[in-house]
Amino acid sequence: MELLWEKKIYVENIKVSPRPVWKCRTCEFYGKRLSCPPNTPSWKDAKEWLSFYKYALLLKFKVDMDNFETEKREILNYLLRREKMLFKEYPYVHSLFPGACNLCESCEFEKNGVCKFPTKVRPSIDALGIEVTSITSLRFDEDALYAMILLE
Repeated sequence: MELLWEKKIYVENIKVSPRPVWKCRTCEFYGKRLSCPPNTPSWKDAKEWLSFYKYALLLKFKVDMDNFETEKREILNYLLRREKMLFKEYPYVHSLFPGACNLCESCEFEKNGVCKFPTKVRPSIDALGIEVTSITSLRFDEDALYAMILLE
């Protein structure tokens, strides 16, 4: 895992729509993880929630696809540590995961509906209807994940 960059952006420039949520329906984790729909707020609720934020950090991580699950887990833990650090300045700071939660090597929520770390799970960017393409250009020829940290 390598943090390639982070950019402070205006939340008003983020497009929120049902399109990413519908894309989530094609994912193997749909309905199986706390970070994924339908276990997350609706895109309409997310749109309202985001309206109370002025800024966000958009983060881009390079990942080794041969070690994807481990590196993604490192990214999620990095986001949680960063959120904790930013809390001193931004009391409503909130991270958004890049895709389905994989904090645990084996998801207990997927097995029996009980998450080991419910206070650590954050919704994925897509689950909330955030169109990442509205705030950055995606290159599909690179192995990268995008995450976000809402500030305020």
